[in-house]
Amino acid sequence: MLRSIGRQWRCSAAFQCATFQTAPSGGGRASSAGVPALEQQKQHQKQQPEQQQQEQEQLHQIDEEVARLLALKAKLGGDAPPTNQKFTLKTPKGTRDYGPQQMMLRQGVLDKIVQVFKRHGGEAIDTPVFELKEVLTGKYGEDSKLIYDLKDQGGEILSMRYDLTVPLARYLAMNKISSIKRYHIAKVYRRDNPAMTKGRYREFYQCDFDIAGTYDPMLADAECVKIVVEILDTLDIGDFVIKLNHRQLLDGMFQACGVPADSFRTICSAVDKLDKSPWADVRKEMVEEKGLDEAAADRIGEYVRLSGGSELVEQLLSDAQLKAVPNAVKGLEGMQLLLKYCSLFGLDKRVRFDLSLARGLDYYTGVIYEGVLQGESAAVGSPVKTSQQNGEQASEQATVGSVAGGGRYDNLVGMFDPRGKAVPCVGVSIGVERIFSVLEARAAASGLKLRTSDVEAYVASAHKGLHEQRLKVLNQLWDAGIKAEHSYKLNPKLLVQLQHCEEHQIPLVVVLGDAELAQGLVKLREVTTRQETNVKLEELPAEIRRRLQTA
Repeated sequence: MLRSIGRQWRCSAAFQCATFQTAPSGGGRASSAGVPALEQQKQHQKQQPEQQQQEQEQLHQIDEEVARLLALKAKLGGDAPPTNQKFTLKTPKGTRDYGPQQMMLRQGVLDKIVQVFKRHGGEAIDTPVFELKEVLTGKYGEDSKLIYDLKDQGGEILSMRYDLTVPLARYLAMNKISSIKRYHIAKVYRRDNPAMTKGRYREFYQCDFDIAGTYDPMLADAECVKIVVEILDTLDIGDFVIKLNHRQLLDGMFQACGVPADSFRTICSAVDKLDKSPWADVRKEMVEEKGLDEAAADRIGEYVRLSGGSELVEQLLSDAQLKAVPNAVKGLEGMQLLLKYCSLFGLDKRVRFDLSLARGLDYYTGVIYEGVLQGESAAVGSPVKTSQQNGEQASEQATVGSVAGGGRYDNLVGMFDPRGKAVPCVGVSIGVERIFSVLEARAAASGLKLRTSDVEAYVASAHKGLHEQRLKVLNQLWDAGIKAEHSYKLNPKLLVQLQHCEEHQIPLVVVLGDAELAQGLVKLREVTTRQETNVKLEELPAEIRRRLQTA
């Protein structure tokens, strides 16, 4: 198209130049003025080279402009890809495909999680996968750099949602909701460095349960901890512990250790890395990167090594440094009450008060917690790295780390309300991708093959010419609510049909034959035992249901 425009420009320019050359030079009037014709011709010949040069310059400019536009078009991708272009067939970094086997496993996990959410009175909501950028900005501390920004869309600056918590807060403020118990299962997006073996992706599911409303201390918080334990027990992914801490206690601890108030969040972000890095590395970050005094860092190190139960709370309540800080005392009193309620829920062996737990997100204001797999339960697959330690080889397994996390965020909704009206909230998020990684590795190791469809009966024909009868029987089963299928070939071989049922673990086969149909009968075959019985056509749906119930 651009070349066509260039040719039109060139023709137009050439036409204008030719018109200029052949235009009358006022010869009639010159002759009448007495100018000799020979002199006029010489003057015209003298002007001709200058006109040709102007024409060439104009055409050259047109060629340059067309070339520039063609280059721009090529840079932007052109109108259509070349027919011989080769594509690299891969998923984007930090994402993956899920085949039927994985999807059946995932759906089973999600169904169990939803059952627990509903058991505790949860209501489902959904929000857009992208939000206005200003909604997400400033809510995640140092992790804000992991937000995916979108290009300008019709005057709106948008970003992909980083989690489901901030969209919930926006939803509550926008709709003037002050009380809700909601769950939300959806994908979120983070521009993180993915680690596929650890279940860390750039696109992944979150399963959130949150309680919004003004209630008495720690009642809703303890129920959220109970929900985490119920889900992890239901999924049977192995031994785990729920780490507990309090944001007010952390802030009080930082204050008692001499951390400047404007550095609380950055130091908290460093402490949050203790589950992945040794104390020496975290201390180095605090001192060298974040400018914390070495003595203050060492005092923090003494506290974050502590973990236990109610006895640790009593010990810290008598700590001279912490007793002098009101925030620390409030946090410890909150932990004391939470541990009491957790004990009433029978969670003593599942929870642990751990001062190294920080959770770096800025919006937490109270209790924080995290579910972590322990021991062999955390290992995914086979060893992936071998290192030399003290002269001996040590196998380092890929671990999934945290599989659940959450806490209290009382001020987040107020950030979106025009009048700053706060709606206290507490919630939990289940890290299902990491749970999927554990369960997929376990299924692969056992060699267990999952069913990828729910088909209950397969309608087969014993010989040729029965495809119309198959359709009639299929329709009868579908109308009765039975999950059924058949071959899409007119005359499939019976052996091939039976092998399909065994391969896909379909429990029952309805075999049609001319002799049986003439008597109003069909053969009903159990795939596992290969036993066959004659069943009347009108009784077939009821008989299939009976067999499925007793299986």
